[in-house]
Amino acid sequence: MKANLKKISVLSVCALSLNPLAIAVVNAQQSDATDVEAVEEVIVTGSRGRPRTVIESAVPVDVFNTETLESVSYTDTNDVLQTLVPSYSVSRNPISDGGTFIRPASMRGLPTDKTLVLVNSKRRHRAALVSIGGSGTQGPDVSTIPTAAIKNVEVLRDGAAAQYGSDAIAGVINFILKDNAQGASLSIDTGQHTEGDGAQTTVQGNIGLPLGGAGFLSLSGEYYDQEATSRSEQYCESWFCLDPTNPVYDPTAAYAQFVEDPAFVQAANQMAREAQGANVVQPWGQPNTSALRMFFNAGIPLADGSELYAFGNYSASDTDGGFFYRYPNNGTIEDLRRPDGSIYSPLEKHPGGFTPRFKGDVYDHSLAAGWRGEWNSGLGYDLSARLGESSVEYTLMNTINPSLGPDSPVSFRPGDLVNTEMQLQADFTLELNGFDTATAPLLAFGASYMDEEYKIIQGELSSYVAGPYASRDPFDLCAADGTPTSAGTTAINGGSTLDCADADDPVYQVVGVGSNGFPGNSPQFSEDYTRDSFGIYGDLSADITDRLFLQGAMRYEDYSDFGSELVGKLAGRFAISQAVALRGSIGTGFRAPTPGQQGTTNVSTRLPDGFPVATGLFPASGPVAQALGATPLKPETSMNYTLGMTFDLPLATLAVDYYRIDLEDRFNSISTRPVSADPTAAGYDNFLALSNAGVAGAETIGGVFYFTNAFDTRTEGVDVVANVPLDWDNAGSTTFTASFNYNVEEYTSNADLLNQEEQYDFLNESRWRAVFSANHRIGPFSVLGRLNAYGPSSNFQAGRVQDYPTEALFDLEAQYDVTQALNITVGGRNIFDNYPPVDRIGDFCCGRVYSSGTPISWQGAYYFGRLRYDF
Repeated sequence: MKANLKKISVLSVCALSLNPLAIAVVNAQQSDATDVEAVEEVIVTGSRGRPRTVIESAVPVDVFNTETLESVSYTDTNDVLQTLVPSYSVSRNPISDGGTFIRPASMRGLPTDKTLVLVNSKRRHRAALVSIGGSGTQGPDVSTIPTAAIKNVEVLRDGAAAQYGSDAIAGVINFILKDNAQGASLSIDTGQHTEGDGAQTTVQGNIGLPLGGAGFLSLSGEYYDQEATSRSEQYCESWFCLDPTNPVYDPTAAYAQFVEDPAFVQAANQMAREAQGANVVQPWGQPNTSALRMFFNAGIPLADGSELYAFGNYSASDTDGGFFYRYPNNGTIEDLRRPDGSIYSPLEKHPGGFTPRFKGDVYDHSLAAGWRGEWNSGLGYDLSARLGESSVEYTLMNTINPSLGPDSPVSFRPGDLVNTEMQLQADFTLELNGFDTATAPLLAFGASYMDEEYKIIQGELSSYVAGPYASRDPFDLCAADGTPTSAGTTAINGGSTLDCADADDPVYQVVGVGSNGFPGNSPQFSEDYTRDSFGIYGDLSADITDRLFLQGAMRYEDYSDFGSELVGKLAGRFAISQAVALRGSIGTGFRAPTPGQQGTTNVSTRLPDGFPVATGLFPASGPVAQALGATPLKPETSMNYTLGMTFDLPLATLAVDYYRIDLEDRFNSISTRPVSADPTAAGYDNFLALSNAGVAGAETIGGVFYFTNAFDTRTEGVDVVANVPLDWDNAGSTTFTASFNYNVEEYTSNADLLNQEEQYDFLNESRWRAVFSANHRIGPFSVLGRLNAYGPSSNFQAGRVQDYPTEALFDLEAQYDVTQALNITVGGRNIFDNYPPVDRIGDFCCGRVYSSGTPISWQGAYYFGRLRYDF
């Protein structure tokens, strides 16, 4: 037995985005590959210069082809990336408003809006959702890109704002679409968790069609259906416990009258089963989701050697999840006085209390088109235009507008969010001959214009209106001196129990405004936020000698709302020998807060101390936040450094890269500030600010916050990627891969806008993650094993610290090629059914067992089968 190397590179960088020169080089590489054993991939992500093989790149890029993507058991592109890229992270957030529908991701510890996402090297539009709280991220929804449409994914792990503009601080992810003119494939994937829930079915397909004489039209589609899971225990807290067997349950407490009423318990359990098929009133798990996603990619070569191209997508998904359980006497389900003095309780509408259901219909569509080629002068050109739109249409069910009392509906349309982008772009390349260098310097330059719009669309009236019960004694049944008015006397004579002298009488009860859980967008906060920007850039690169490659880039951009910014980058690679090279870069970057981040308004339920509180987010530039001390937002700016070495060894490729990102004026929300209508309480000034700004129901809001440039940070880390492909002759071949990321963040300025808990959690997240895989193939049979390891972390709350140890999840799958066209795959992820530790501190109450924000899966083992046929 002997081991023979087949070179398959896994790292890379710098090349022009799909210009005619890049296409020619790629085609040449593919043609030559049929005659030689060593095949080196060519990438098109990074600098806007001449394409380079991955091992010759000046900064690190991970490259994943179709086969690698299909080897991952997930079908959601977010989960696929997290499985393959250690520095990429996405979590499951079951009760997080719109974060349930569009999951925010991070790379190198930085939020997703600091990673630029491209499709075919063109900027991808942002999703309509702005995450509420924390980093307030607003980035593209990667899940709208079906894996069936992807030919390659290239993940540039370096700042690239000088090449691509705002957002490219942590890196760039470029999805290269399939460009086949013939052939088709169809796959059916189905599976379920060992807990017996969360069944998933995915149907994916692709077909390539000829377009004209030599053109192509590649069509891809995906249908995805996911059932909900529940990894929860019954709601039981000191203030309300639905589980009489729990030691916390207090039979002497006021709530016992409800829990010991069989009709109440039956209604509560029936609500849970109807909502999510769970046996608890507040399920924690993945939501019910269905989605239809389609992409097309097309190109037509013209007689002069140029090409017309276009690509675009349509995606529609439907997701629903739950909020926190509303129990009797919690400030929402309260006894109220009708005009005749009789008692009304929301239990008449929801006999077992209620858990609001939050449904989001997410639509995403885009179209990009262009013309590229090379004029006789040698000037390459790529002229393009793109239009993209993302929208979220909300529906809130199984809830009430408490202030409307008996007149409240139980479902609402609280409004929609829409993000639209239009961009015109011109890119050019020109070889500068006559220089005494190993290759002619390549000049890349261009300009772009982008127009952005973010709409907050008004909800239906009942979702935001302040009904009569938003104020005390709305029907004037009592006088100021505590005696009944004539209307009150009439009510008492009619049999009412009204007692105006009792401050706790329901006549004085004040309840919340708007659809409970997610009040609708009122006219006051329903606006359009627009801006435009213009940018120009230049990029010069060359092999100075056979060993030394250098590259420099500069970019100037001007924003209508944030002024202008000039950024630059230098990168280089020096070949110490044929096998070993040194590479590095230094650059500046920036990110302008999006129109959505400038305008988002939200009132939702949070648990700052384990108790539900209505918390309001208001725009930093608006009158409410300004009254609270907010200042106008500024762009984030960064300094990026990388230094690494690559090793092209006889039996392996290896790359080790250090990075540092200094980020100033980092965008984040302040910690929630208390609000109280009590003049003696600490939050009274905040209440006055809300009231004076005309916020409806200000007295029912318990907390307030806004986005700001909160602090400066430094992110440092190391990426290690190794690939060992071995050929065992008749015993088959095995490819071993290993990826490791160590990442640590620290504050480099005062972070006093965050409370102690949030500062601690920021600094003590898991610092490392590793992915190890082995793929062995012999004849028609292959086996893949993958280990995902997560480093330790800790959490702080109210003086207590909980440590979480290293966790490891193991995936295993086997594939058999029945014929050349048909193959069957069976396997499982997390096959040892591993869970993170039970979380018992912080805000993790109300039936939650595991920290739902962790990137470590807490759904347990999942087994699946896949059938694929290539036509």
